[in-house]
Amino acid sequence: MDIRKAYLDFFQSKDHQLVESSPLVPDDATLLFTNAGMVQFKEIFTGNAPIPTVPRATSSQTCIRAGGKHNDLDNVGYTARHHTFFEMLGNFSFGDYFKKEAIAYAWEFVTGEKYLALPVEKIWVTVHESDDEAFDIWKNYVKEERIMRFGDKDNFWQMGDTGPCGPCSEIFYDQGEEYFHSEEDVMGGDGDRFLEIWNLVFMQYERDEEGTLHPLPKPSIDTGMGLERVVAIKEGKRNNYHSSLFMPLLDAIGKRVGASYDYDAPNSASYRVIADHLRSTAFLLAQGVNFDKEGRGYVLRRIMRRAIRHGYLLGLREPFMCELVDALVEVMGGHYAYLKTKAEAIKTSMRLEEERFFDTIEAGIALFNKELETTADIFNGEVAFRLYDTFGFPLDLTEDMLREKNITLDMETFHAKMEAQKAQSKAAWKGSGDAAAIGDFKELKEAFGINEFVGYEKTQEKTKVLALLDENFQRTESVEGQGWVLLERTPFYAQSGGQAGDIGEIVGKAKVLDTKKFLDMNLSEFKGKLSVGEEIKAVVDSTRAQIAKHHSATHLLHAALRELLGDHISQAGSLVEANRLRFDFSHPKAMSTEEIKAVEAWVNDKIDRDISTQTQIMSIEEAKKTGAMALFGEKYGDEVRVVSMAGASVELCGGTHVHHASQIGLFMIIKESGVSAGVRRIEAVCGAEAIKAVGEIRNELSQIKEEVKNQNAIMGITKLKEQIKSLKSELASAASGTQKELKAVRINDVNVIVEEVESGDIKAMIDEVKNRYENVAVMLFMKKEDKVMLAAGSKNAPIKAGDWIKTIAPLVGGGGGGRPDFAQAGGKDPSKIALAIEESKVYLSQMLEGGN
Repeated sequence: MDIRKAYLDFFQSKDHQLVESSPLVPDDATLLFTNAGMVQFKEIFTGNAPIPTVPRATSSQTCIRAGGKHNDLDNVGYTARHHTFFEMLGNFSFGDYFKKEAIAYAWEFVTGEKYLALPVEKIWVTVHESDDEAFDIWKNYVKEERIMRFGDKDNFWQMGDTGPCGPCSEIFYDQGEEYFHSEEDVMGGDGDRFLEIWNLVFMQYERDEEGTLHPLPKPSIDTGMGLERVVAIKEGKRNNYHSSLFMPLLDAIGKRVGASYDYDAPNSASYRVIADHLRSTAFLLAQGVNFDKEGRGYVLRRIMRRAIRHGYLLGLREPFMCELVDALVEVMGGHYAYLKTKAEAIKTSMRLEEERFFDTIEAGIALFNKELETTADIFNGEVAFRLYDTFGFPLDLTEDMLREKNITLDMETFHAKMEAQKAQSKAAWKGSGDAAAIGDFKELKEAFGINEFVGYEKTQEKTKVLALLDENFQRTESVEGQGWVLLERTPFYAQSGGQAGDIGEIVGKAKVLDTKKFLDMNLSEFKGKLSVGEEIKAVVDSTRAQIAKHHSATHLLHAALRELLGDHISQAGSLVEANRLRFDFSHPKAMSTEEIKAVEAWVNDKIDRDISTQTQIMSIEEAKKTGAMALFGEKYGDEVRVVSMAGASVELCGGTHVHHASQIGLFMIIKESGVSAGVRRIEAVCGAEAIKAVGEIRNELSQIKEEVKNQNAIMGITKLKEQIKSLKSELASAASGTQKELKAVRINDVNVIVEEVESGDIKAMIDEVKNRYENVAVMLFMKKEDKVMLAAGSKNAPIKAGDWIKTIAPLVGGGGGGRPDFAQAGGKDPSKIALAIEESKVYLSQMLEGGN
């Protein structure tokens, strides 16, 4: 039985709108991951978004609980029912039906012969202690002794300290006293005999800031049923991991390990951890989350490395998670087609992360075990930090390892070390940092609906001001200064899909600074003076043309990367502005210079051939059949816009584009870099910006020619390199020349040195000699190609270096002079060096002996 399909079909038959699972990364700055089915409907439940046309919905929502308030990571693998990744089946009523219908639907699905058909005598339910209404309804289906009342802790749900809330009713399945008979195996206990399978939340109150509950005029329903639990129950399994959702994964792990999964074996928990974490990591990677040092990417890394460590415990010493992806696709790829599409990219990312951790895990475990030898009750926090910082062991992985030994961790020392290392002190998630705009958007949408965007065909439009919001998004009749305007028909494109929002003007009245979407309405931020009801002329700024060029170039770039690097390439983010584009994509390594050139040439070839752009509106199913690429996490309606560039690129896209590729102009890649593990980034320009970039390159080239004094820049640089090489050689020779020991002889108590040196800096040599002796007269000669260099120095001696040089230099065909303490000269006849040395010594003898 396909329980997921049966559930969704059942509620569709009850007039519920089928809604696709929303991304694991929610559009909510307060949440780390989507952790329940109601997350995508939060704005409706809180009243910030209007009730949809169909006020009933059903979904099978993928969820992650591995961080923050909802964190099941520590229990995974060690209990029968905890998972980091799970699916939540849900049905929702937005001010439509309430308790009576919700309970009736639940009972019909749980016990109906066409559906779960669970034995009635096995069903128990709980209600809030004050909820007589729910109690009385349940009595129509369940014997009164199997209806339990509990307090706020168990049976009251609220989204936050204030806002919508209400009692809830939970449905339990009795798995049998014969299997579970501990003190906790009672209703309300922590045992597994009575297993909660479905929670019905009756959202009927609004809690104010003082804590007072006020009845809602239109109460709502939010329910959640754990698919994994229900599948296990239906298949007669008392452990979720033994159901058909997990056993194929456990079997695949057994093949990698070389030993089949055995529940009674001491290492069985490691199999279950790997199976669970395989699902989490694969789905997160498929949906665009990548391994990182902080935020969601770090949670992904923690999950992955925990799985790798359990593989290590099973004897695996090389990447194995990536080898299990195909087994997961077999189990879940039918319903989640993107899992199959992204399989190769998932494998590549997993393999890279596994290779990284396998490089350090053995040394880390050795350090851990060594510290254990001297640990009694508390593990050294400094060592735990070293495991984290040097060996890549997330803190909870070390805690996991210690938990198995019944040892605690010195958290105070660990956190002190973390604080000291500021660069890595932000690993804990603090939200996205984006503040959600709160204002009168719901009121506008209920009053006017979604305004019409005419910007695909026009860049100016005569239209009407429907509504205005001030800077705080509060509705007002007029604005003088800064605010937001809702136009009846707008040519301004609202920021989405990576494309920047349009700027422009409302002729004679205001300057448009930006355009964004709020509840699917296009609102433009402006500075000026506007009033509601005014007839105005809206004009998009000319930069729109440059934005369109960069957007079309982005599509071609994406296609080029997939064509030249492989189908594993998937978009991980983009930014399209008037003066640049930025494209993030999944790829395991830096692109080579040749690959960058090839991608650039591929795009420019399509531009040169002037391929045309076509846009079509079609159903999402038709679009998928055309092979159009969709971006995960983007919200698409029943009908989508498909942008095709002569077959070279086909994508679902709501952005603005050129009509012909030649309008893009030149395309230039400016930079290729890494964003995070397995994610690369290309920055590029085209159109006017590319022309500007070429001009800058020309200017730089001209400056280089001037600097190297050569119209052929390459030749000039080559000459400079040769000169540098020569100078380096001379410096090396100089360094070796200084190593020659210059020994002095004494004439009348004066140290004298007259020698030829092969290489080096003779001035530096003379300075060194003068520093070494209290008194000295020194002259050095050096042959350099067909010339002679000579220098003389004198310190506390009756010799004037300048006079000495003047006497000797002519002997080698040169001349020179200098100060009494130092002088130098050059000559043209190296063959006379020996003669000059002899004459230098004669000069010294005469001067020193004569002076005596």
